[in-house]
Amino acid sequence: MSAIYKSEAGASEIRRRYLRSLDDWPVPAERIRVPTREGETFVVVSGPEDAPPLLLLHGSGANATMWWDDIAVWSRHFRVHAVDLIGEPGLSAPSRPPLASDAYALWLDDVLEGLGVPSASVVGSSLGGWMALDYATRRPERVTRLALLCPGGLGGQRMGWLFKALFLRLFGRRGIRRSVAVTAGLSDSPTSTALDHVVLVFTHFRPRTERLPLFPDADLRRLAMPVEVTVGDRDALFDSEGTARRVRENIPHATVRRLPETGHAILGETDSVLAFLRG
Repeated sequence: MSAIYKSEAGASEIRRRYLRSLDDWPVPAERIRVPTREGETFVVVSGPEDAPPLLLLHGSGANATMWWDDIAVWSRHFRVHAVDLIGEPGLSAPSRPPLASDAYALWLDDVLEGLGVPSASVVGSSLGGWMALDYATRRPERVTRLALLCPGGLGGQRMGWLFKALFLRLFGRRGIRRSVAVTAGLSDSPTSTALDHVVLVFTHFRPRTERLPLFPDADLRRLAMPVEVTVGDRDALFDSEGTARRVRENIPHATVRRLPETGHAILGETDSVLAFLRG
């Protein structure tokens, strides 16, 4: 059993639900498995073959289905590559090399080479935002535009939510549901399918406990490509005000968008991100 899951039965249930979602993917798509130094990486590719390439990097505890509501629109204009991050509950290898290393940049080198993509626009969310920013600081020539949603590595990482989440989990499935809603900023209504999916994953999945390294100011100042950063002011995981401040101070050409009523999960920004990506 992979160490990233609590049980083989739970891992099988997550994979079964994921494969069913892939069968219902909103647009025609290819499923590609790319060999890398960290193991096989699974990528869902949509959109015209001759369109500009776009790389999507989801957040922790997620997989390519995170982009479900965006893919139909974005794939009209781009060749979209939705990557399952290694070490997360998708179909990529369970490898989790240290975050404070160049391992993820080397992994993405392999992914892009396997896809035949020399450079691309990149959209990253949360952990995927950290990986996107890490790659952009190490390989700026390979990132043409960078769109970050509630990214890690800029503002401080808050840990107070963890104690509240652990307390709520004492109350069984209802507690898990409530803790996920608090952490992600998702609706706790009975009809919230997004919350249902996240609860399923975190019932069976072991998330990373490693704190995301902060990027030095000097690294951020070297970013010359167009950058857009969107944060939710009610983010329970990252200091959104600190994120916005560091972006304005160190990447002055970047666009910063603050969403006052939004938590960590940033949804419904399809058109705004597309406008940025299309320049």
